[in-house]
Amino acid sequence: MRAAVLKNKQFIIEEIEKPDLNSREGAVIKVNGCGLCGSDLVKMFTGKAKDGDVLGHEVVGEIVDINSKTEFKRSDRVALGHHIPCFKCQYCLNENYSMCRHFKSTNIKPGGFSEFIYVTEEHLLNTVFKINDNVTDIEASYMEPLACCLRAVKRANLNQYNKSLIIGLGSVGMLMGAAVNALSKDAYGCDIKKERVELSEKYGFKKSFILEEAEKTLTEMRKIAPEGFDVIFLTAGASSAVDFALKTVRDGGKIVVFSSIKNNNSFLNNDIYYRELTVMGSYSPSPNDLKESLNLISTGKVNLKQLSTLYSLDKLNEAVSDTQSNKIMKAYIQI
Repeated sequence: MRAAVLKNKQFIIEEIEKPDLNSREGAVIKVNGCGLCGSDLVKMFTGKAKDGDVLGHEVVGEIVDINSKTEFKRSDRVALGHHIPCFKCQYCLNENYSMCRHFKSTNIKPGGFSEFIYVTEEHLLNTVFKINDNVTDIEASYMEPLACCLRAVKRANLNQYNKSLIIGLGSVGMLMGAAVNALSKDAYGCDIKKERVELSEKYGFKKSFILEEAEKTLTEMRKIAPEGFDVIFLTAGASSAVDFALKTVRDGGKIVVFSSIKNNNSFLNNDIYYRELTVMGSYSPSPNDLKESLNLISTGKVNLKQLSTLYSLDKLNEAVSDTQSNKIMKAYIQI
């Protein structure tokens, strides 16, 4: 089968062995498409992914072979998550599912930038979900990244009075706004790009701000949140965003870190102490978050139409380049 194999920080289309069941439990899924995640780019360019790896985890496909005790069957169209918590370790008992060692060790084989993947019985029991006919493949591919955002919003424990600011309005920022609006209300946004600010308001943000001069932007923000925003969702991968988060959060507020940055700039101890700030990270979703995410998409409570640009598997490197240069919002790789 064809797959995009990583070599020297580029994807090379090669023929690799097609997965089969070989009497084991699980399923073989024909991949219809796979979203390109920012974490794929991080893995590519930081060396976390090695030559020979096949990346991609925002998978939508069709079951073509199955040996399972579940109710799934051949021809079912499914979306899936790639990691599975054990539900019984110290991390899981405290709902830190993405810190579970079993979670970190489980994955689909190979990655979604291939024609077929194998998923285990454990995946079928926990992280694979049938897609309703009214949901397109591209919409369903957002199940996993939207679930990541849902978990972040849940960790922030928003209430109906909170005003949330999302710093960084790329595809993840848009999804975070959708999650805030689905679980709470009043998502506000901020980005350096005018087109993203305008797009966010079309996707349900109450208001978004163009970050040109920090003090000018802060003056505008204080008209809405005089004391600062209750919760900041940090979805921009820039160290300057950390400083801006501290300027925009109210005393006693929360900052949810949902991105990595190159120079590992940090929050100052005395800011956290004297201002009684809560700074927390949020990383990956639980199976329940995946299920809730797909339900929000299926019922139309989250609008994801026209966020993705479609590429063929042969154009995956072009999709990577266009994503890096901010030419597009989000790439969907049709297999």
